[in-house]
Amino acid sequence: MADKKVTLYTDGACSGNPGAGGYGGILIYGSVQKEYSGGEALTTNNRMEMRAVIEGLSLLKYPCAVDIYSDSAYTVNAFLNGWLYFWQKNGWKKADNKPVQNADLWQELLRLTALHKVTFHKVKGHADNAYNNRCDALARAAISAMKSSSGEALPR
Repeated sequence: MADKKVTLYTDGACSGNPGAGGYGGILIYGSVQKEYSGGEALTTNNRMEMRAVIEGLSLLKYPCAVDIYSDSAYTVNAFLNGWLYFWQKNGWKKADNKPVQNADLWQELLRLTALHKVTFHKVKGHADNAYNNRCDALARAAISAMKSSSGEALPR
């Protein structure tokens, strides 16, 4: 695994849940920062949180050591608490034998995290973390851009 160290901040947002959703992220390598964002017309906040991580990891061109900072307990805890590996071993079913939600995105996250040395970090959302706040602004701007391009009335 390459010794390139990358920091990735991510956030997702939704206007309604489900509703229009957006994600944003910031990749940091040394003094270089790259922002990215996008969205979907009908989605959930959890899917946007996961999509933010997927898109960030997809931008990497070679294996790296990646510190991922997210305010999504859903995403971070699935890795830190081993839920994801249990779900995979259990045929994408939870302990109660019900299907795991967002299995498609979990599988993509597993594929991408296997390419890198990834460490997840939980940050407090809407607090004093400037990078997390910027990611939130990127995600919300993606929602606004999507709504305005579709002609949907924007909230006041």
